[in-house]
Amino acid sequence: MRHRVKGRQLSRTAAHKRALMRNMATSLFEHEGINTTVAKAKELRPYAEKLITLARRGDLHALRRVERKIKSREILSKLFKEIGPRFATRPGGYIRILKLGHRPGDGAEMARIELLAE
Repeated sequence: MRHRVKGRQLSRTAAHKRALMRNMATSLFEHEGINTTVAKAKELRPYAEKLITLARRGDLHALRRVERKIKSREILSKLFKEIGPRFATRPGGYIRILKLGHRPGDGAEMARIELLAE
């Protein structure tokens, strides 16, 4: 039974999944869009949107909370100086997922996850 089991395991240990989410979020904020599998994209969206919501606040406590997840100083400053203010008036929904079809090698369903323009 799956009672109170939230999220996807992605065939990884908890530490590996945590590292995966941190690295994917960092790449998403750096390039403002990445190609990945649909399952990983669906796991990344709420993770990254919570970080953007904290960046919108812009206070010291929010900075320290995001700093636990995003280790790169350059990406952290981009998140708080560019991405957070860009979504200041938007009440959520900062990221979109576009399905791309199947990957040639193994047939995995691929998707592009990207930040919205406004």
